[in-house]
Amino acid sequence: MTWRPQYHSSKYRHVFGKPASKENCYDGVPITQSVHDNHLCAVNPRFIAVITECAGGGAFLVLSINHTGKVDPHHPKVSGHRGNVLDIKWNPFNDFRIASCSEDTTVKVWDIPEHGALRKITVPWKELQGHSRRVSLIEWHPTANNIIFSAGYDYQVLVWKLDVPEQVIKNPVRCISVHSDVVLSMSFNTDGSRLATSCKDKKIRVIDPRSGVLLQESDSKTHKASKVLFLGNLHMLLSTGNSLYNHRQIALWDLKDLSQSSYSEDLDGSSGVLFPFYDPDTHMLYIAGKGDGNIRYYEISSEKPYVHYLTEYRSPVPQKGIGVMPKRGLDVCSCEIFRFYKLVTGKSLIEPVSMIVPRRSESYQEDIYPLTAANRAALTADEWISGRDKGPEMVSLRPGSELDSSAEHSHDPDCLDGPRASPDEDRSSTSHISNGELDSAPETEQEIRQLLYKQQEEIRRLKEQLLQKDTRIKQLELEIRNQRNSRDTL
Repeated sequence: MTWRPQYHSSKYRHVFGKPASKENCYDGVPITQSVHDNHLCAVNPRFIAVITECAGGGAFLVLSINHTGKVDPHHPKVSGHRGNVLDIKWNPFNDFRIASCSEDTTVKVWDIPEHGALRKITVPWKELQGHSRRVSLIEWHPTANNIIFSAGYDYQVLVWKLDVPEQVIKNPVRCISVHSDVVLSMSFNTDGSRLATSCKDKKIRVIDPRSGVLLQESDSKTHKASKVLFLGNLHMLLSTGNSLYNHRQIALWDLKDLSQSSYSEDLDGSSGVLFPFYDPDTHMLYIAGKGDGNIRYYEISSEKPYVHYLTEYRSPVPQKGIGVMPKRGLDVCSCEIFRFYKLVTGKSLIEPVSMIVPRRSESYQEDIYPLTAANRAALTADEWISGRDKGPEMVSLRPGSELDSSAEHSHDPDCLDGPRASPDEDRSSTSHISNGELDSAPETEQEIRQLLYKQQEEIRRLKEQLLQKDTRIKQLELEIRNQRNSRDTL
């Protein structure tokens, strides 16, 4: 028997949580009082969206990520639902598009203007009608463009294709009917070829999302799962839930056999739901409990004992919900590897909390920022429906590199094409890498012409982005000037 030390050596052992200062929080946000066990908040590098209280229907608030400080109580909302909004998710390939689901049995997809919601938005880009009861969960496909999944209290998971001419879509691509109760969470593996769900019947299911076929189902008597998460490419699932003695618990499952968990650990006796978050780049797992002030974090390995506890971020302020910033929105100059947005209902406050690796050097830390998933779809909706699976396109987070400059997505929601690099170029200067392999150089005249068109389109998009950033700089300068004038008057 091999002896293993209790101490686990890790570059992330000293990661610490750094809460934002008060002026960098979002104050005065009317956070919803709903008891629904969802995140209630969605974040991308441009906007933060949060479900709010609203009379006469459901609504959510969209703020610019730089709109910190006191929020205007009359700030325009996105309010087109007739019932309470239960979940919101940003499109991973378009920072200006967000989906919402509601008690009114519909899913709606909204286009947000470049400078945010300057006036009330009531007309969605698409409306999805197919559920017979309220819709509680939505999830975008991780690699295919314009594919979204919704789960409702009718025990159905519906698959929708959005790139159709109709504004109101009534026919989903697929109806998945393998659940006997309400679906509590959904999670995709890296290439989106498998969907894991947890259900109110406390079972975990692994489903083929394209065909709707049930592949595996857990039936553990010792763990009652409430949330489930794919752990990247580790071929493992993680679930949070309760033990037989009603202690909050985390459990690991081998995808080859869901009859018994590979690892389980009791955390405490509290009653709040545990939200798991996994970073496949650092292999770190974060556990945040609803109603808790602390966030535990672990490192996951593919060998026993699998889960290595690091430490926890502690705060006296409990979170009702929590949002997470995508990796491309982090501050790599300060060695930030994860960022949470805590919803604090008692103070009507959204508090960013940055997870930071302490490093003395101010240079870019390549070892903690490997290539990460880009905001560019690897497949079209039709390609995925036809049976094709493909891993995410990858991008570097190095500041000033070509990879970083091309990571900004066009406002064109259906644009999937971009500049491609030839194999003889250095890997660090390529714009995109698909499944770890460089795209081949053009050989025919037609391919050269297509590449020229793509480069011209990229130049056009970069000019448009530059114009948007100049406009944003002017807006920020105006806001700073107004704040200074208001302070002088006081």
